[in-house]
Amino acid sequence: MSERIAILTAGGFAPCLSASLGGLIRHYTAVAPEREIIGYRHGYEGLLSGDFLVVGDEERRDADALDLLGGSPLGNSRVKLTNAEDLRRRGLIGADDEPLARAAARLVEDGVSILHTIGGDDTNTTAADLARYLAANDYRLTVVGLPKTIDNDVVPIAQTLGADTAADQGALFARNIVAEHNFMPRMLIVHEVMGRGSGWLTAETARRYRAWLDEQRWVPGLGLTREAWEVHAVYVPEAPIDLDAEAERLRRVMDETGCVTIFLSEGAGQHEIIPELEADGVTLPRDAFGHVLLDAVNPGQWFGERFAERIGAGRVMVQKSGFFARSAAANDADLRLIDDTCRLAAHHGLAGESGVVGRDEERSGELGLIDFERIAGGKPFDVSASWFRAMLRAIGQG
Repeated sequence: MSERIAILTAGGFAPCLSASLGGLIRHYTAVAPEREIIGYRHGYEGLLSGDFLVVGDEERRDADALDLLGGSPLGNSRVKLTNAEDLRRRGLIGADDEPLARAAARLVEDGVSILHTIGGDDTNTTAADLARYLAANDYRLTVVGLPKTIDNDVVPIAQTLGADTAADQGALFARNIVAEHNFMPRMLIVHEVMGRGSGWLTAETARRYRAWLDEQRWVPGLGLTREAWEVHAVYVPEAPIDLDAEAERLRRVMDETGCVTIFLSEGAGQHEIIPELEADGVTLPRDAFGHVLLDAVNPGQWFGERFAERIGAGRVMVQKSGFFARSAAANDADLRLIDDTCRLAAHHGLAGESGVVGRDEERSGELGLIDFERIAGGKPFDVSASWFRAMLRAIGQG
């Protein structure tokens, strides 16, 4: 049982979890076939409870199958190992337990010497807390994180696993949703894209959808026009939104085109929406990390209601691509990045070197091991990027 390699997936889903699990299994099987591999079920929750699967010969042989599917066969959860009150409330630790000590003891009991965490900034900052605790208490354990998030918002990671696929899938989702623009006269379509603090996914989804528009043939005489299928506004958390000016502009678009389509990051306007709801006495649920659950905020509906009357919308349709995009199987670009990341993660795991393997923005995007202390969430999307400014100008927003 000694010298086990353990893997867990945590946080929200992204189109890389299944393939990353398969990639780690493949690379460890190639370079250290004698080492037993286990997978904790439902992330840190499974670690605390000792709930894991053993990767046997059949699973090693068929690990390539995981490249073809989204989601995570291990399952995820949102657990913060330094939030003891939340863990006690959920029954994951006892009244007198200290969660980091409980997790460390479980790893020792399970014979784990290398732990791989596949997750975003919350998952990997939690891994950093665990790594610090283990080091301070003389536990021999290597923790190597793999950075996933569809928001692409982890400092200093240039490209997180799964983000490229999520943008592709969001653009695919938009093709069918925007086709609804002629369902009723004067349709307002709000395409809400995931992204609490970063607008990267919204912006990149809009760019890829518009690239698809560039490839289409238009028949204006039959009402098939680029203008009707266009993205008419892109709203991201990093840029202020002048509701009055935008309502006036979008009213003109509605009058000229007969429809309006908005691509909206779920985090856009949250600093206005959340205080407004709480001032009205609404109690908004929060996760273990203190984040307001944005499903309860419903930004797409909020913006739809604010614009509908002012632009003369006959009907408002709000559609969310997040769950469609985040549970997809990884695309070819992500599969290449995942494979390279897993190969390097296995190398550092066997070398006893802890950190997060990712493309380091501060080292020209080079893939390498990044110290946990440098990992942080909340990396903003650069709204001054030339391609983004050009896109806004092209749709009349810039």
